[in-house]
Amino acid sequence: MGTIAFIGLGNMGGGMAINLAKAGHDVHAFDLSQEAVNNAVGAGCFAAGSTLEALQGAEVVVTMLPAGQHVRSVYLGPDGIVENAKDGALLIDSSTIDIESARAVVEAAEAKGLAMVDAPVSGGVAAAAAGTLTFMVGGTKFAFDKAEPYLAQMGKNIFHAGDAGNGQVAKVCNNMLLGISMIGTCEAFSLAEKLGLDAQTFFDISSTASGQNWSMTSYCPAPGPVPTSPANHDYAAGFTAAMMLKDMRLAQQAAGAAKAATPLGAQAEALYALMEASGKDNLDFSGIMKLINGTL
Repeated sequence: MGTIAFIGLGNMGGGMAINLAKAGHDVHAFDLSQEAVNNAVGAGCFAAGSTLEALQGAEVVVTMLPAGQHVRSVYLGPDGIVENAKDGALLIDSSTIDIESARAVVEAAEAKGLAMVDAPVSGGVAAAAAGTLTFMVGGTKFAFDKAEPYLAQMGKNIFHAGDAGNGQVAKVCNNMLLGISMIGTCEAFSLAEKLGLDAQTFFDISSTASGQNWSMTSYCPAPGPVPTSPANHDYAAGFTAAMMLKDMRLAQQAAGAAKAATPLGAQAEALYALMEASGKDNLDFSGIMKLINGTL
């Protein structure tokens, strides 16, 4: 097993770093939050005091950061990962960021002779902890083949989406669809209730009819039918409305650049922005049911 630098130990990154440590790697972890570093160390990682310290001797570098500007800052410039990574190191960025930033950072890495992939994830905090994430990977076939064994220690579904940046393309398109389908599912359950059809009966019918979708059967936004869904736990977040809004905004940014028509995506973004404006974006994204019901 090798030495891995892991930068960014938030809700997702912490679980991912710990799973790499459990797989037998020496994981040198860094985050601006000392509490996050302590949690990782308590689960088998080694503390690093800075990105540069984490990079020392690392054959693989994994990053999980909030936004494109953070990724550019950490990777580029004289103190960045690209300039200071070990020769021949593999770079994996699992942040969900704008496509332009993802492609720019990979281009800089390749110019230095480093293999790099953008590998955003789907599955949420529980999947990050359980090692069952889905990775959508952009980059050369060579870089993907190098990254796949490490990704497999953090997830169960790994897809090569094509060239650099295509991992981000797959992520924002998937989550735009998820955000839209969740809102439609909420509207259907709300309407059914107002017309006198209880949630369980509607679920039993629609989950086996043409309206069936993941937001209904796996993550039902109406309390009752799916016991494990956030709706049955006061919409405690598995994937916050704030995180969904970030992805919706990335999708709209990409749609604007591509001159693609995404009217439902734009409307979904506006609705999740209402949750943000109401100070309720810490709820699970399925909590948009409360907005639709007028109980937010």
